[in-house]
Amino acid sequence: MIRDDIKAAQIAAMKSGDKQRTAATRLILSALKNRDIELRTSDKAPDDDLLATEVLQKMIKQRRESIAMYESGGRAELAAAEQAEVSVIEEFLPSQMDEAETKAAIDAIVVETGAASPKDMGRVMALLKERHGQQLDMSKASGLVKARLS
Repeated sequence: MIRDDIKAAQIAAMKSGDKQRTAATRLILSALKNRDIELRTSDKAPDDDLLATEVLQKMIKQRRESIAMYESGGRAELAAAEQAEVSVIEEFLPSQMDEAETKAAIDAIVVETGAASPKDMGRVMALLKERHGQQLDMSKASGLVKARLS
């Protein structure tokens, strides 16, 4: 499980004295714990690996936005720190689909649903997320779906 891998990585980082990696794994575990607390009142909780993947993808998205802002503001040292966190977070994500695999999955769903226009984008995205949500960056997939349906 992803959560167990993160805990093991945190212990290893603490033993080796790697402060950046220790801090990054603590951030990840904290975000997971916050998400668990949010879901306590929910009737149905998603699979633990699915939940962890969603949290990790959200964290990466936030850090990439921060990196862009820091670089545009001339703060390269802060951008480098965020990039280091992104690289630690990415280690725990399941292997991601490349662009060719993503386009093939989109094409299969478009053919299956009979989607022909941008109006059908919601159905295609819903199926794409359901089937391949753990292996895709949905923001990139959204652009590919939009291009395919235009």
